[in-house]
Amino acid sequence: MSGANNKVSVSVHFVQAILKHCLDAGIDTQALLRRQRIPPRLVLEPQARISVQQLADLQTSAMQALGDESLGYAERAIPLGTWDMMCHAVITSQTLGQALNRHCRFFELMANGIPLKLAIEGDEARVELAPSASAHGAYFSELCLLNTHRFACWLVQEELPLREVHFEHSPSTRAIDYRLMFVGNPVSFEQNDTSLIFGASLLEKPVMQTPESLRRYLRHPVLTMLTTSYDFSWTAKVRAQLRQNLLFMPELPDVAAALDLHPQTLRRRLAAEGNTFKQIKSDIRRDTALHFLGKRSLSVEEVAHRAGFSEASAFIRAFKGWTGLTPYSYRKGL
Repeated sequence: MSGANNKVSVSVHFVQAILKHCLDAGIDTQALLRRQRIPPRLVLEPQARISVQQLADLQTSAMQALGDESLGYAERAIPLGTWDMMCHAVITSQTLGQALNRHCRFFELMANGIPLKLAIEGDEARVELAPSASAHGAYFSELCLLNTHRFACWLVQEELPLREVHFEHSPSTRAIDYRLMFVGNPVSFEQNDTSLIFGASLLEKPVMQTPESLRRYLRHPVLTMLTTSYDFSWTAKVRAQLRQNLLFMPELPDVAAALDLHPQTLRRRLAAEGNTFKQIKSDIRRDTALHFLGKRSLSVEEVAHRAGFSEASAFIRAFKGWTGLTPYSYRKGL
């Protein structure tokens, strides 16, 4: 599990999606949020973000409170423990292709079946979600494909490249947030299908996990899938360089030299991943600030310093731009 990856943040849109059915079920969503140290006010701010760890903990808590691993999206509740049993059914697979076949077949056999199917045509493979699943809501489709991709990456201990992710619905948040959830792979909306599309050769990759490693994974599968990184993207390489000294972050030419690239080449490679050097710097500072504000032993001034700001006033202005709240208001809501 990557400690740096724990400090990545995600859009509050995903919080809203997780909580969508909790109120109807009589669950105190404010108490649920506070248990995960998420200020309830933050959920109302469209630009707000939380850490990946907070998201993983909130999703797990919401599933437990609802008694439903679909978070209320499926026609009938998916009982707690279903994902665990699927993992046990899959873990003895020899190859990724065999594992994905078992994964899809397991959910197809459930009483309220999740209609997933592995299809292969030429050099292209797809994990498809049947059109009927769209009736359960956009987030249900997103969750099914996200879990399938992240689980597959965990099985082979490698970040599996996708040619594209297709959704039939329209996006509910910024494109960059979906790219983050699908580890930088291209995501398209308003398509004719809902599917993960990838090279068929990936199906031959050996499954690297074992029943022993599965026991560790099942302690917190959502957190493991969201924070374990096998990322060798240029964005990840730039983030690693910048994290070495947040207060005196190197500029693009210095980072390019460290990566043995021409600055313009690095710009192009980041652009191909939907990113810019300036945006990465801002994201690192924002995500670091969100991480350390949860530690009450640190003053706001110390958090500002750790996030790479020489002056607290500049940090407060930047934080308000990121979340709609001052650092003090954010911390007060924790």
